[in-house]
Amino acid sequence: MSDTNPERAGGATGVDPRALAQTIVFSGVTVVRDGRTALDRVSIGFEEARIGIVGLNGSGKSTLLKCIIGLVKPSAGSVSVDGRDAVGEARAIRRATGFLFQDPDNQIVFPVVGEDLGFGLKNHGYSRAETADRVEAALTRLAIRHLASRRIHELSGGEKQLVALAGVLALAPKTVLFDEPTAHLDLKNRNRLRDVLQALPEQAIVVSHDLELVADFPRVVMIEAGRIVRDGPADEVLDHYREANR
Repeated sequence: MSDTNPERAGGATGVDPRALAQTIVFSGVTVVRDGRTALDRVSIGFEEARIGIVGLNGSGKSTLLKCIIGLVKPSAGSVSVDGRDAVGEARAIRRATGFLFQDPDNQIVFPVVGEDLGFGLKNHGYSRAETADRVEAALTRLAIRHLASRRIHELSGGEKQLVALAGVLALAPKTVLFDEPTAHLDLKNRNRLRDVLQALPEQAIVVSHDLELVADFPRVVMIEAGRIVRDGPADEVLDHYREANR
C-alpha cells in the first residue's frame, strides 16, 4: 500500500468540520443485553468536530456508538441526533451519520471494489449516473481510485479499511463513527488511516484502544463499566486512563 498525502487522501474540501458537526445527546441511557448492563444511565452530549472514546474491552464503547444510529436500542432513556430520535428516526440519522466497523469484512458485500461502493449508493436511491460519480469521487478522495476494479480478497487489511471508508464517505455524511478503525492494521496502514482521519472535514467520533490516534483531539471520553468516568481534553483523560490501567 503506497504512501499518500494526507490532505489529498482526506479530500481537503476547505470545509470546517465544525460546520458539519451534529449535536448528539444521550439522556439517561441504559442498555441491558443478555442480562448484562452495557451502558448505565449515560447522559452526555457530543457536538465537537473530533471526539475520542476510550475504555477497556467490554466497557460499553461500541454500544455507545451503535446507539447513535439505532443499531442498539436503549432499555431506558433516549438518544437524539440533531433533534431526531435515534430509534424512531434511525433511517434519517443514518443518511447523515456513517459507521465504520472494526472489521471491514463486516461492511463489504460485493467481490469487486467498485461494485461494492455502487451497491450501497443504489440502495439509497441514487441514479446510475450519480452512483458512478460518487464512487469515483470517494475513491479519488482517499487516493485509492486504482483499486476500483480489484477483487476484495486481493486487498490488504488497510486497503479494505479504506474501501469501507470510501463506501461511507460516498454517502456524504456529516458525521462518521469509527469503531476501533486501526485494530487489524499494521503500523504503515495504521499511520495512513490516521492521516486520512486527521484530514476529514466530517465530524468524527472515534472509539479506539490506539491512544495516539486520539491524542490530539479536543475532547476524549473515558467509559468504565458502562459509565462515563472522565470527560475532557485528550491529555488529561488519557493520562488518567493510562494511570488507572497500569
